[in-house]
Amino acid sequence: MFYGALPFLPGTAWQHGAVNTGWLSAYRARGETETADLERMRQLARSQPDPWLRSLPLHFTASALVVHPESRLVLLRWHQRQRMWLQVGGHADPGESEPLAIALREAREETGLRELVPWPDAAIQHLVVCSVPPGKGEPAHEHADVRYFLATPEPALARPESPDAPVRWLTVSQARDLVGTNNIARTLDRAESLFAAPPGQV
Repeated sequence: MFYGALPFLPGTAWQHGAVNTGWLSAYRARGETETADLERMRQLARSQPDPWLRSLPLHFTASALVVHPESRLVLLRWHQRQRMWLQVGGHADPGESEPLAIALREAREETGLRELVPWPDAAIQHLVVCSVPPGKGEPAHEHADVRYFLATPEPALARPESPDAPVRWLTVSQARDLVGTNNIARTLDRAESLFAAPPGQV
């Protein structure tokens, strides 16, 4: 289990503006859908000076499934716009371009949890291109979502960001029931596999 300082490795940071595609080229997609999504993300990174811009019909976002490995629970947040339970995360703020840092900031803001660390390490855990319906003055668009797992040692401290964005600790099975066929179900599968891994192999 990883509980410690955030490991930023030399040469792996995403540059301001253009994305350092080394992160994407090193990622191994699983299955046809993720392989296709990964290729679209690589094309986005190659073709746009700033692929995080919200004005793009497809732009990068970063998110995280918050977990408590000891109890094998996961945290989901109600997203009012999407009308469903999802992981935490969102868009880059101006000047941000490092996806893990964005996911950490968003997770802290949306859950109130301060002690969050990448788990079992700082690797990307899932890549997904998501469709987003129109709303809040924005047309329908797509998110190129970069997903991580973040662990907390103090799950009881989780608090909603606002009254219309409650958070819930759930077993993986309960979470699957809530998310249905949404692509986060695949993210939950990967978390469950890590929960079940023998000690020392996570």
